Amino acid sequence: MRIRIVASAHQDLEEGFHFYEKQEEGTGDYFIKSIRADIEELHITGGVHPVKYKDYHRLVCHVFPFAVYYTKDENEVVIYAVVDCRSDPDAIRQHLGEIR
Repeated sequence: MRIRIVASAHQDLEEGFHFYEKQEEGTGDYFIKSIRADIEELHITGGVHPVKYKDYHRLVCHVFPFAVYYTKDENEVVIYAVVDCRSDPDAIRQHLGEIR
């Protein structure tokens, strides 16, 4: 199965990287590697996560308090957002609503 990460999710990852890198040098790299490992699991588990907003599935990440919002069809998983779970739920919904 193909995994595609759209520009909005790349932007989310970049923001998360900078946030954690400011906390301690090297943590931003660990953040990216950890989230990418969670995303890679979608090759196998794509579609099993609950639908939490419109048609977006939500994968809760293993290490950092983030969630990956994605859609899936027969051949492709599309990552639309990688958001901090500590954010206001209304802000998350607004972010997702702005994407498509």
